[in-house]
Amino acid sequence: MRSATIRRQEPVIGRAAPSRKPIPRGASRMVAKEPLTQRLPKPSFGFLRKLLWPVMLAVLGFGAYEAAQRLLPYADRPIAKVNVQGDLSYISQQAVQQRIAPYIAASFFSIDLAGMRRELEQMPWIAHAEVRRVWPDQVLVRLEEQLPIARWGDEALLNNQGQAFAPRELAHYEQLPQLWGPQRAQEQVMQQYQMLSQMLRPLGFSIVRLELRERGSWFLSTGQGVELLLGRDHLVDKMRRFISIYEKTLKDQITNIERVDLRYPNGLAVAWRTPIEAPATTTVAVQ
Repeated sequence: MRSATIRRQEPVIGRAAPSRKPIPRGASRMVAKEPLTQRLPKPSFGFLRKLLWPVMLAVLGFGAYEAAQRLLPYADRPIAKVNVQGDLSYISQQAVQQRIAPYIAASFFSIDLAGMRRELEQMPWIAHAEVRRVWPDQVLVRLEEQLPIARWGDEALLNNQGQAFAPRELAHYEQLPQLWGPQRAQEQVMQQYQMLSQMLRPLGFSIVRLELRERGSWFLSTGQGVELLLGRDHLVDKMRRFISIYEKTLKDQITNIERVDLRYPNGLAVAWRTPIEAPATTTVAVQ
């Protein structure tokens, strides 16, 4: 019978212990897994928020529209009063009320304010009209009348902007100066009239007629019965020359002067009334 002998292996002093198998590096290295809650993507509500605002605005807009439709019959009242404002000298408030009467039959919100303004500005004496609503049942009308400065030919008047208008009662304005010229030159003739009137006013002269003739020459007649032939251009220089010579030489003879021709480059010619001791025509040169 064999016996088994158990030998105990003594530790060898000085021999290195067997090393552990190194952990592989790179792609084969195992990484500890993260919790599932951290690996799942977090939900984003940005898209929902962007979609929610248009929906809310649409709902609010629809609600406001429905509320307005329900309340409109209670707020849209008939027009009860038309308040006409403005310094009216040539037209009456009664005439204005009659002109806009067809528009007043509408309600507060349905009244045609633009049409009413156009209708008022078609009246010859109204230069500008402003129309607006006043809550709850009134309309305010502000009017600016034409300011007649002169007559334009025999059929119209001119305002201070050189714009022609034709009221029916032209016979009442014969005292206004009369301006003539091509239809397209209304503003130009008015500007020349205002400038020449300002220059002649210190002499005591007033203009009763100013005409721009077909060839572009200017003719002027004063309230003192003196006619001035101004030619085509340099009207200011010619008027200054006339004023200078008038103050020095012609002032004492004004009642005997019929016409002054200023078309000369350095002087003027005076046509005298008859009978008079002076020659019929005198030419005055400027030194």
